[in-house]
Amino acid sequence: MDRTGQAMTLLFSMLALVANAAVLGFAVIAVGGRFSASVADLRDTVWDRVGQIALPLGAMVGFTAMLGSLYYSEVQNLIPCTMCWYQRIAMYPLPVILAIAAWRNDRGIWRYVIPLALIGAILSIYHYQLEWFPEQGSGACSLLTPCNVPPFARKFGFISLAYMALSGFLLIASLTWIAKQTDEGEI
Repeated sequence: MDRTGQAMTLLFSMLALVANAAVLGFAVIAVGGRFSASVADLRDTVWDRVGQIALPLGAMVGFTAMLGSLYYSEVQNLIPCTMCWYQRIAMYPLPVILAIAAWRNDRGIWRYVIPLALIGAILSIYHYQLEWFPEQGSGACSLLTPCNVPPFARKFGFISLAYMALSGFLLIASLTWIAKQTDEGEI
């Protein structure tokens, strides 16, 4: 991978870490809000602010993931493995659906987005564990583009393309869930 590819991998890896921090923060205040009044107040404030921009943010996350995957395959010439294709199938519709939902302010879109994002997350988890335990193999993998070999050295020792995809899917699901919560007054 050339210098530009290495820089882009570092950028996408850092974005995955930001996505992880956001998802973890959302989870902590969602659970903590059930046990503490002060955390519930924080949750309500965060939900109110994030909920207003959750759908466009989710669309941006999806577009970033989509463009990132296209960058690796079309610019860096990394051939996607079968599991990568399955994750793309789950990811590529999400930014379009979320952009339309954001434009129409349709918070009921969670019924379609969250299941698709969770299916993508499950595929990403399976792919990620295949990379860590390659001896198990996979019937979906080919010899030319094996699913159990990351296409580049893991950034920070653990971030691969499958991990990046997982981070995007989880952040999209979280943002869509927050949009649903604020729409229904379930804060």
